[in-house]
Amino acid sequence: MTPLVLVPGLLCDGRLWRHQVEGLADLAGRVLAPEVTGQDSIAGMARGILEAAPERFSLAGLSMGGYVALEVVRQAPDRVEALALLDTSARPDTPGQTGARLALIELARAGRFDEVWRALLPKIVHPDRVGDPGIRLAVREMAHAVGPGGFERQERAIIGRPDSRPSLPAISCPTLVLCGRDDALTPPHLHKEIADGIPGARLCQIDRCGHLSTLERPEAVTRAMRSWLESPRLDPRAPAKSRGVLG
Repeated sequence: MTPLVLVPGLLCDGRLWRHQVEGLADLAGRVLAPEVTGQDSIAGMARGILEAAPERFSLAGLSMGGYVALEVVRQAPDRVEALALLDTSARPDTPGQTGARLALIELARAGRFDEVWRALLPKIVHPDRVGDPGIRLAVREMAHAVGPGGFERQERAIIGRPDSRPSLPAISCPTLVLCGRDDALTPPHLHKEIADGIPGARLCQIDRCGHLSTLERPEAVTRAMRSWLESPRLDPRAPAKSRGVLG
């Protein structure tokens, strides 16, 4: 079985993938969720993952983890057996996004780190789940595990990320592109752009779900990822693409 590497997003750690680690272990055998807090560039994060990962592996990344996953494929395309990009974007940061990130960095530097995750919460989960105590606790615990220093390094990496759109057509492994239908941070049209750019990619949207799909709708995400890992290795250059919605 091919090992599976799961890359977390901003202010997240392996707990972001808890349901998928348990639900996909029988297909992957070895499931790794590497830490990505020590580098301040997407390229550096990708190099760290490649140094720690097995020679061949399947790869999934959510949000910032998706930026990293795209960079891993650029750096070592022959090592990635299959790719899943969740709630992410292939575009570089906009000036407005960069300004908002810098403002959050200043909050963290001023000793107001709890205000950072609280400010982000309404943007990263579905409105119906903002008050969910389990999700709030998970987001808070992951944020504090990353810490203010790790948060700043991650935000600097995201600000400096490259435009990945020109490299999408070169991706030749089976690819799943998945997002919450109500993802406010990286809306569905950005995922359609990714799926349209990668030959043979499958696009899946999950109903009643925001940006943190693996926490909000864990069963639906795991089902989609099982299908991705179980699919026979078809010609990724095939023109047909599957468009799915999971309820």
